[in-house]
Amino acid sequence: MTDNDSRPVDQAIVVRNAYKRYGDFVALDNVDFAVPSGSLTALLGPSGSGKSTLLRAIAGLDQPDSGTVTINGHDVTRVPPQRRGIGFVFQHYAAFKHLTVRDNVAYGLKIRKRPKAEVKAKVDNLLEVVGLSGFQNRYPNQLSGGQRQRMALARALAVDPQVLLLDEPFGALDAKVREDLRAWLRRLHDEVHVTTVLVTHDQAEALDVADRIAVLNHGRIEQVGSPTEVYDAPASAFVMSFLGAVSTLNGNLVRPHDIRVGRNPEMAIAGGDGTAESVGVVRATVDRVVVLGFEVRVELTSAATGGAFTAQITRGDAEALALREGDTVYVRATRIPSLPSDYGVLRGGEGSSADQGRTHAEAGSAGNFPG
Repeated sequence: MTDNDSRPVDQAIVVRNAYKRYGDFVALDNVDFAVPSGSLTALLGPSGSGKSTLLRAIAGLDQPDSGTVTINGHDVTRVPPQRRGIGFVFQHYAAFKHLTVRDNVAYGLKIRKRPKAEVKAKVDNLLEVVGLSGFQNRYPNQLSGGQRQRMALARALAVDPQVLLLDEPFGALDAKVREDLRAWLRRLHDEVHVTTVLVTHDQAEALDVADRIAVLNHGRIEQVGSPTEVYDAPASAFVMSFLGAVSTLNGNLVRPHDIRVGRNPEMAIAGGDGTAESVGVVRATVDRVVVLGFEVRVELTSAATGGAFTAQITRGDAEALALREGDTVYVRATRIPSLPSDYGVLRGGEGSSADQGRTHAEAGSAGNFPG
């Protein structure tokens, strides 16, 4: 595991040497993991990577076979979930269908026998915070999916949890609603400052909302760092490929948007940093040009190896180049991340492209095991 942030901070959650096996499947392989107080940390990885198992171990819903879990300095490894001081929101939140939004949010406070005035004030404040103050008398079936998840978060926050655990809370919603809710979640976190752990397989969601991202694969944490660190300085080929599309040029993994395309070698070199590692020009044939809004994906085949790869260029560059299927172009990588020399199946000439990167990232997805 690589953690690019070594600054001393207070850790709200500390997991040490957590190991969990389901039959022959190792869900957590001696995981060490810490969450700084007040942060929003995302657990990111494909199905079967161990991210949900790690979250459930923190919550007390799954017991690790060995290892410890500490919350705010207290060993809670053998403590039941209801005594850990956590708020939990699942992908499919089980609301009380016969209770109004107000009563759903107030439920945890009422069973703790808080004074009525305190309950009303707390619920009113939370409904305002999550943007449901005008919906307090509605029932769950009268809310949209996004509104139900806002209600779920308000209910989890009502009991003042020490930590908030979110297990793919927006996974069942459509893409536009998810995009709106993740921006809202970031604003909510900045307002309430509750230590939060978010499980997601959505790279954009993790990059958008998290202070830190832990990337998991096959029950291990491959890297922990800020969104910028894990994207720009990946610790492994898996991290790089899982956090976005990749292509291979001259045996190096590169991002498609870091590939410059020109009609001649001089155009491919122009505008680069001039370093030796960035001047290797490859002649290629255009297979397809796909307009993706303000960007254009250019699917290419290397003249030298016959391998397929992809470049991502701006709409303006594409219009200036006037690319057509069958055109000969020259390409080069403008930026090459530093990766271990033995980065496995993604290495080896042009032809890895985004598709092979996705295949590598999904290698841990086989089997119906917890994520």
